[in-house]
Amino acid sequence: MKKTIVCALSTAALFSTVYAGTAFADSYQVQSGDSLSQIASKFHTSVSNLKTLNGLHSDLIYQNQTLKVSTTTTTATAQTTYTVVKGDALIKIANRFNVTVGELKLWNNLDNTIIYIGQALKVSAPTTSGTQAPKTIPAAATSSSQSDYSVQSGDCLSKIAVKYSMTVAQLKSLNNLTSDRIYAGQTLKVSTSGVPSTSVPTPAPTPTPNPTTNYPVKSGDTLGGIARQFGLTVLQLQSLNNLSSDRIYVGQSLKVTGQAAPTPSQVSSAPSQVAPTPTPTPTTFDETQFVTIAKSLMGIPYVWGGSSLSGFDCSGLIYYVANHAGLSIGRYSAAGYYSRSYYVDTPKPGDLVFFENTYKSGVSHMGIYIGDNQFIHADEKHGISIANLSNPYYTTHLDGIKRFY
Repeated sequence: MKKTIVCALSTAALFSTVYAGTAFADSYQVQSGDSLSQIASKFHTSVSNLKTLNGLHSDLIYQNQTLKVSTTTTTATAQTTYTVVKGDALIKIANRFNVTVGELKLWNNLDNTIIYIGQALKVSAPTTSGTQAPKTIPAAATSSSQSDYSVQSGDCLSKIAVKYSMTVAQLKSLNNLTSDRIYAGQTLKVSTSGVPSTSVPTPAPTPTPNPTTNYPVKSGDTLGGIARQFGLTVLQLQSLNNLSSDRIYVGQSLKVTGQAAPTPSQVSSAPSQVAPTPTPTPTTFDETQFVTIAKSLMGIPYVWGGSSLSGFDCSGLIYYVANHAGLSIGRYSAAGYYSRSYYVDTPKPGDLVFFENTYKSGVSHMGIYIGDNQFIHADEKHGISIANLSNPYYTTHLDGIKRFY
């Protein structure tokens, strides 16, 4: 996905001729595990057509949702093609034609997102010649009902979603929410549908909890340093001690779990005859926490050079969230994080999105990819907020999606 191989959008597209027939509108009830691209492929249409037909502004759908679909009688329908030019990237072409990267890869038999100048890409769903009658859509196999839930103090969307066996995306779609913000006393629609199980799962063994011990804070200690010493994340250490900030003081007793890793001085002073010092379990970077923590900061204002709860700029947000998700990293600019990451072919939540030539030349802005072509970032007008890569501004300035080394 490097810019030397694939890169920005151009207007040089080649289109094939399309002869359309008569369309029959029908409905489809969303099943567990469905996505818009799967439904579009099933009914020989595109994600863009489905979204237009159903007035959808995003790719989010939920189980038992009724969608309008279209089956078409055609005499001859050919796919639209696009010729890759210098500066193109697969994700930019997908956004331009209102399709997904997955659809482009499927239609063009691509194993990755590498493309080259002059390559002809199919940018619409393939269809077959002949007459296709409207399909009979099977009724959903599960019973569905909805109820109302009154938001309690301390609630969040993820907690409510887990309680009712839903996802946050389904909960937001069901209630037409554009952000994760809710308030005590608010009434939310929730799904109480039961999904029959075909087999009884074997319960997972209950893990044996690590014993909790106390650690006295010493001069020079930091919460991040103590967390790394015991193989914890800062967030776990804060939760274990009910801390609302990173502030600690000398002599404070903190609850920790696991065994402390030996310090360099302890290793060097150990007799040579003793058994080798066991290697401490490294603290791993948790991409899920990376996204979750970033979302928990929604609404905090933009502050140039900020990297605290008082306000963030784009790189300050990355610094704060990464260190709270288990990755010990310094405070750099967007360009600094750019040089400490590598391009990826298939983006996943927790990756880094980089933009160039925004307020200055070169890499100048960044955010955290959260899936569904969306990213969370520090925006000058809206503070910590979620934006879509299909927005023409971001499509134009997108450099690529990378991942921490």
